[in-house]
Amino acid sequence: MGKHRVVVVGGGFGGLGVVRGLKRAHAEVTLIDRTNHHLFQPLLYQVATALLPAGDIAPAFRAILRRQRNARVLLGEVTGFDTKAKRVHVDLPDGTSKHVEYDTLVVAAGSQDSYFGHGDWAEVAPPMKTLEQAVGLRSKLLRAFETAVAADDPKKWLSFAIVGAGPTGVELAGQLADLARRALKGQFREIDPRDIRITLLDAVPHVLPPFSAPLREHARRKLEQLGVTVMTSAMVESLDADGLTTRDGDRVEARTIIWAAGVQASPLARKLAEATGAEVDRKGRIIVNPSDCSVTPDVFAIGDMVNLNDLPGIAEPAIQEGHHVARVIKARLEGRERKPFRYLDLGTMATISPGDAVADVKRLRLKGIIGKAAWAVVHIAFLVGWRNRIAVLTQWAWNLVTGRRAQPIILEPMHAIERK
Repeated sequence: MGKHRVVVVGGGFGGLGVVRGLKRAHAEVTLIDRTNHHLFQPLLYQVATALLPAGDIAPAFRAILRRQRNARVLLGEVTGFDTKAKRVHVDLPDGTSKHVEYDTLVVAAGSQDSYFGHGDWAEVAPPMKTLEQAVGLRSKLLRAFETAVAADDPKKWLSFAIVGAGPTGVELAGQLADLARRALKGQFREIDPRDIRITLLDAVPHVLPPFSAPLREHARRKLEQLGVTVMTSAMVESLDADGLTTRDGDRVEARTIIWAAGVQASPLARKLAEATGAEVDRKGRIIVNPSDCSVTPDVFAIGDMVNLNDLPGIAEPAIQEGHHVARVIKARLEGRERKPFRYLDLGTMATISPGDAVADVKRLRLKGIIGKAAWAVVHIAFLVGWRNRIAVLTQWAWNLVTGRRAQPIILEPMHAIERK
């Protein structure tokens, strides 16, 4: 009898956790992903603000799994599921497609940005969910400074707006402020730092809504000290190339707008629900069995694309779900029973500046340099690979001491505009 075939769709925290958790299982494991790398999304904004090289947070799957003999990687995009025939439909890089058969299927397709019914806003306010988007945003930010040097009205190009005051928005605002006022100091002598305007806004009443009140106030105060204008209870009504307007009629001028407001489940969640008869919630997340993350006896779903007791869409639930599903599959293959899934809440964290962060862990409320130390330890621990950990830690130390950034480069060359 051949080995049990496990297909894992998506190589994020949850999917990669399943694959690695089956290292010693009597199974053949196939990981399918649209990219050839794992992405450490919590540090994506540091790529966008030129602090980290892209490769330091995105190790290649084949490098990660090079010693796992029972795992293989397939580069392709999953387009559908046939759960009756136990097949996954995959489009390949050469334009062809194929069916990948499975005995057990695990779908960990993640999430995508939500513009709350205004998909056209993505043209003006790009999201930051993929490595490609982060590198593109880095070029856009740096190009704004380069353009301001020769512009008749530099203030117009030095105005930035970030929509969404959750952890991603706060971290991005803090890093952008540090990039503008410290990292680029002396390199753009033609720019007056007082002309730089960074606005962080959200429809909710507070920054960092999941955190306790003292930490929310600390974050807001520190952001304002960095020169960030914080606007809460400010819902965006419209966007254009020169800025945005809130529902209350306030106008924020900004040539560069970044979207960090909301997310929704990957479209694969709905496709999987249609194939299995499962339900989805209003955010498009598929509802799974809370005891083992299953959709059907041989199909599991984990991570941001699922609703499991309304756990937050952050890395830790996906990691724990991935580890649990791997243990469930191994137990089934060995004829054993597994205990039901139980989530261990390790708290939430967000960094504000190179020397300040907040951490809400159980009854601990950490902030300042202590919060930063806790934040750094957790993020280094969750990074995949010692080379990446050492490289990231080195870049952080270099930035903290010198203020300089590792990747202040624009990849796309400027082309002259043809005029009649």
